[in-house]
Amino acid sequence: MIAVCDHNSMENAEVTRKLAREKGINAIPGIEITSSEEVHIIGLFRGIDHVFKMQGVVYENLQPGENDENAFGMQVIVDEQEEVLGFNKRLLIGSTNLSVNRIIDIIHSFEGIAIAAHIDREGFGIIGHLGFIPSGLKLDALEISSNVSMEEARERFKEYSHIPWIRSSDAHKLDDIGKVSTGLFMEHATFEELALAFKGIGERSIIL
Repeated sequence: MIAVCDHNSMENAEVTRKLAREKGINAIPGIEITSSEEVHIIGLFRGIDHVFKMQGVVYENLQPGENDENAFGMQVIVDEQEEVLGFNKRLLIGSTNLSVNRIIDIIHSFEGIAIAAHIDREGFGIIGHLGFIPSGLKLDALEISSNVSMEEARERFKEYSHIPWIRSSDAHKLDDIGKVSTGLFMEHATFEELALAFKGIGERSIIL
């Protein structure tokens, strides 16, 4: 299983799922959303319809303006043959008008999983920006990036050990994909089983 979560968009989620399926991989559709506090929250979803609904909310709440391709690069939409279908002109690098609390609530309303991204990073990490993780947040998991070891993470974030942790590559380049990963004990490589593993239901579990 992999989860591909572009920044404030999921225009390429469907083509990614099709290509992954050909290789026997289940690509969970997702999106990495920037909150109004400039915190990154990952949303993982059961199906394309759910993540499209989430994308619609994100697009409605993006900061105004168009992408500067000279500064930030082209935001390309492609098909299975890597043919360019178009370019996303929205300012995807910016934040939304949605608070962390609101983003998590909306993800859950679309039956998704809400994860605080790369909590070990100063930039766009929830602890780096807020200083702590509010106790009332209904997060399903915390992500530890490849920037720190698990030993360091367990020491730095031990007060949040009651929230499930995952380990992800937070890849922005092809060579970084799979740099680190999360082991999961579950019956099948599906979104439904993933959600159960996060909750530790029926002997399913996360292995780090």
